[in-house]
Amino acid sequence: MNASRREFLALTAAGAWVSGARAAAPKLQLARFQAEVTPPLGHPLIAGAVAPAREIVDPLYAQGFVLLGAGDPIAFVTVDWCEIRNDAYDQWRERIAKAIGTKRERVLVASVHQHDAPVADLTAQRLLEVVKAKGAICDIAFHEKVVDRVAESARKSLDKTQPVTHLGTGEGQVEKIASNRRYRDESGRLRFDRTSATRDPKARAAEEGTIDPLLKTLSFWNRETPLLALHVYAVHPMSYYGKGGVSADFVGMARKRRQADEPAVMQMYACGCSGNVTAGKYNDGSPENRPELAQRLLAAMRGAWKTTQRRPIETCEFRCTSLQLPVRTSQGFSEPELQERLKNDGNPFHQSLAAMGLSWRKRVAAGQVIDVPVIDWGGPVLLLLPAESYVEFQLYAQSQRPEGFVVTVGYGECAPGYIPIERAWEERDGNLTEWCWVDPGCEMRMKKAIQSVLKTG
Repeated sequence: MNASRREFLALTAAGAWVSGARAAAPKLQLARFQAEVTPPLGHPLIAGAVAPAREIVDPLYAQGFVLLGAGDPIAFVTVDWCEIRNDAYDQWRERIAKAIGTKRERVLVASVHQHDAPVADLTAQRLLEVVKAKGAICDIAFHEKVVDRVAESARKSLDKTQPVTHLGTGEGQVEKIASNRRYRDESGRLRFDRTSATRDPKARAAEEGTIDPLLKTLSFWNRETPLLALHVYAVHPMSYYGKGGVSADFVGMARKRRQADEPAVMQMYACGCSGNVTAGKYNDGSPENRPELAQRLLAAMRGAWKTTQRRPIETCEFRCTSLQLPVRTSQGFSEPELQERLKNDGNPFHQSLAAMGLSWRKRVAAGQVIDVPVIDWGGPVLLLLPAESYVEFQLYAQSQRPEGFVVTVGYGECAPGYIPIERAWEERDGNLTEWCWVDPGCEMRMKKAIQSVLKTG
C-alpha cells in the first residue's frame, strides 16, 4: 500500500471528512477495477433454463469502483451475470468488503442480468446436490474463484486512487429498445407475453407501454478530467439467447464500443428496474438485431455524455434501509410443495426453481432483511433496488426527488425474483407464474423503503 493511501485512510478514520449538507466538501478519491467472470464451458446458464455454456461469444466482466473519503469505503460493482442470490450475494459483498476495509452494507453489487450468463445461489445448489437432482444452478468451486478474483482486483485498485472533485450527470433519449411486457392487443385485451425476443407482429405493433425512455449517465471527474462513467437504462438486456453462447449481449457490446470512444474513462453499465420491460417490441430474436440494439444504446450513451453537466462535490453520504418481503404462499410455493418438486420433478429446471424458492424461504425464516442502499451527493443519488423490480419503482423513486438526478439500479439481491406492483397481481400478469417468490403486498413495502432511504417519507 502506498504512502498516500495510508495517509488517506488515517485521515478518514480520524473523521477528517464527514458527509452531510452542512459539512465541508468531502475530499473523495476513486479507485477503479475490473475482473473477468466468464464461466467455463458446460456451466449452467440462467439456472438451467436454457442450454449450458457451449461457446464463449464474448467474455463477461465484473466492474466496479471504490469511493474513499465519505466515512468507510463505499463500493459499487456490476457483474455480467444473470443473478446473484441469497448466500452467494452475501459472499460477494463480504469478500469485497474485507478486501477494501469496509462494512458489508457499504458494498453495492448489481447483476446486469444477461440471460446467457450464470445465476449464483449456493444454498439452492447444495439442495440440488443433496437430493442428487438433475437440475443445476452453479458450480460452487468456480463461484469461489470468481469472487476471490474480483475481491483481489478491488483490493489492488486501492493503490491507484485518483482525486474526485466533480460529479457529472447526463441523460440520453433511447430510441426503439424498451417496451413493457404488458400491452393491449387489437381487441383491447391485456396481454403479458411480449418477451425479449417477440416474433408476433401484433405484439410488436402494440404501444410501448410503461417504460423509462431515458438512459442516465453518472460520471466522476478530477476537475476537468473524466475518470468513470456509469450508464443505467431500464430494459432486459437480451437480443437472442438460449443456445449456449455466453455473452454480455447488446449492452456489453455498447459498453465496449463506448470504451473505445473514451479509452481513458472507465465505462460501466447497469440495468435499471426492468422486471417488466424487454426489447420485445423492437426485437424478433434474430442475431443481426444484437448489433442494431447495441448501436441504439450507444447513441443514447453518447447523447448522455454530450449533455453531461459537471458540478463540484459538496457532500457524499451513504445510507441504507432494511426491506422485508413476504415469501410466496400461493399454490405450488409452500415448503412441502417445493420440496416435492426438488426431489421428484422430472424437469431439471423445475428442480432448480424449487431449490431457489427454498433458499429464499430459508433466508426469510432466518430474519435476514434486504439492504436498500443509496449514495447521495445532495442532488444526484445512486439507488440500488433488489431483484427484478418492475419499472414503476424506478419511476416512483424519481418522483420522490423531482429536482434531483435519481439513478436507480435494479438486480441487487436477486432472491425474490420478480417484484411486481399490485396491479400486476390483479391483472394476472402471466410472468408471475414461476420466477417470483414473493406474495402480493410488496409495492407498499418497496415504496416505503424508497421513501426512507431517499429521506422523502
